[in-house]
Amino acid sequence: MRRGMDLTQYAAATRKRTRVASILILGVIPLTILAGTYVLGSNLYMIGSLLIVIYTMVPFFMVFEKRKPRAREIVLIAMMTALTVVIHLFFHMTVPVQAGTAMIIISGISLGPEAGFLIGALGRFVCNFYMGQGPWTPWQMFCWGLLGFLAGLAFNKIDYDQIRNRTFRDTLAPRAFRVVFGPVLCIAFAVIAAYVCYLFFPGKDGTFFGWRLYLFGALGLAAGVLLQRKRLPAGGVTMALFTLFTTFIIYGGIMNVCAMVTSAMRPGGDPVSWETLRLLYISGLPYDAAHAVTAAVFVFLFGDAFLKKLERIKIKYGIYR
Repeated sequence: MRRGMDLTQYAAATRKRTRVASILILGVIPLTILAGTYVLGSNLYMIGSLLIVIYTMVPFFMVFEKRKPRAREIVLIAMMTALTVVIHLFFHMTVPVQAGTAMIIISGISLGPEAGFLIGALGRFVCNFYMGQGPWTPWQMFCWGLLGFLAGLAFNKIDYDQIRNRTFRDTLAPRAFRVVFGPVLCIAFAVIAAYVCYLFFPGKDGTFFGWRLYLFGALGLAAGVLLQRKRLPAGGVTMALFTLFTTFIIYGGIMNVCAMVTSAMRPGGDPVSWETLRLLYISGLPYDAAHAVTAAVFVFLFGDAFLKKLERIKIKYGIYR
């Protein structure tokens, strides 16, 4: 009886944390970014960045609502943030692979949505001390954090016994394809609808590859989530496809808006308009596609290995139990 009450209280606390995190991530943080851009100006972007860091700590520390956080739990978050920064910078200077994005998604899957957002936001903040801070920093922090948050929500809680002996062949099992068949079809049909829309209403674009892929892709992604309903198992195929679609649609879609807003704040920059955004979506598509594909490949090749290590650490030290 006591155990049942504890589980009920834990589930209620989890729902409460998720609601608070959703409000902060989908409401407060975007408003903070926009307000900081237009009210404070592009030169005071560090204030917005620090506010985002503070916001991300609220839902994370709600995990420890009725107990004090142990050092080992904080150290794991710090370790994953540092590892994400190091891996991202290494590949940035050597091979053009977006490993940092992949690490954020892996962190969200293993450690949960709140920790995923915190690692994403902090990781991007620290990365930009080496790659260059600017008015784009709060936007990148938000995008990386959002990917970690969504990964934590989309995937089932990891079962170490299931992944411990999993081989590379298991990642290609037919079941893995069946699990994501519905959502992938939703996105495929959405892209087809985007192409039909372009054929009948081409507008001024002159090319199909532009805003339609992002808009219709987002609609297909939302439909796929509703169709799936159940949370995804953490397999090589499911994680790679999740990384591919969310990075291209969500990260790419938001950062194109960032490029328009930050450009408009500079003297002589293009104004905020649909025409400017349309051109940015067309010109930014190759980078967004390369970003999504390389991150997905990294997750497919190394995701299982990182998840196994993280689960061993969590079991050994009793973290988040």
